[in-house]
Amino acid sequence: MSNVSYYTEEGLKKLKDELAHLEQVERPRVSQEIADARDKGDLSENAEYHAAKEEQSLLETKIAKLKNVVASARIIDESELDTSKVLIHSIVVIKNTINNMEFKYTLVADSESDIKNGKLSVNSPIGKGLLGKKVGDLAEIQVPNGKMNFEVMDISR
Repeated sequence: MSNVSYYTEEGLKKLKDELAHLEQVERPRVSQEIADARDKGDLSENAEYHAAKEEQSLLETKIAKLKNVVASARIIDESELDTSKVLIHSIVVIKNTINNMEFKYTLVADSESDIKNGKLSVNSPIGKGLLGKKVGDLAEIQVPNGKMNFEVMDISR
């Protein structure tokens, strides 16, 4: 059973482009490496062959997972989202109530997350804890180091 994930058109295009690259560029390259290694003789002692077969296995697993993600992906129409509460693709400013540090995140699907660029997965502890909150709400979030409290300062798209 696959989980539906919501993406912007740009995010879904990026996933599809990655899948196409893996299938059309990486898969033939690995197949050629296997063929080249096979031509070198005894396969039982051929490290190149075994390495290429391992790479092929990992690549096929990655392709299968990515196909599953793309198949269960849905494009979200951001113009129809409720901007009064935190949802996927919300840009949210939160303040740590202990040290008053503010953070700005865009909540995105798992495959689009990039914490260095402020893109936080909706399935992360903080992302889950913020979903549905409104400006002024307090979110008590269980993180690996314990509980943290954040106040939602602003929500935008």
